[in-house]
Amino acid sequence: MSSVNTLRPINRYITTHSTSGDSILDTTIPTSALWRHVPEASFFFAYLTKTFPVVLRDDADLEDYTDAFASAPKVTVPGGIVLRVMDLGPGISSPMHRTVSLDYSIVLEGEVELELDSAIKVMGRGDICVQRATNHRWTNHSQTEWARLILIHIDCENPVVRGRELGESIEGVNVSSD
Repeated sequence: MSSVNTLRPINRYITTHSTSGDSILDTTIPTSALWRHVPEASFFFAYLTKTFPVVLRDDADLEDYTDAFASAPKVTVPGGIVLRVMDLGPGISSPMHRTVSLDYSIVLEGEVELELDSAIKVMGRGDICVQRATNHRWTNHSQTEWARLILIHIDCENPVVRGRELGESIEGVNVSSD
């Protein structure tokens, strides 16, 4: 189903320090969201860090984000954290997939269904899912309104279940390098 995304535009504000140490707003990175679009969904690559703990010394993290922006990571950054916003069109589902990351997924607008291999949970505005590298799919329940989620992806080790290491997958196809 095709529809025009009517969700409010997003602005992102990043703080930093002046040369005297006062807290200020950064002006090197645009505040308005620059979206990447796929059919019936849009993604805003809001921020990333390449290290954890995060290195803020001399705005190293700002440089990491600026360098990475041209080629946004697929999901995670090895050893880092990625912040995204996902707008999902009416009645649209993501593919079933597993990312090798600990994700904090927060519903900002709408109602979405979180489908796991053997469970389904409907989530509404303000609900949070702690996604621990498990196979999942997101579906926007509405047939008329867009849904918006905040996705915070934190790099992690491949999960191991009963001695079997699980890697990234899309629709059940293993996309790991091994």
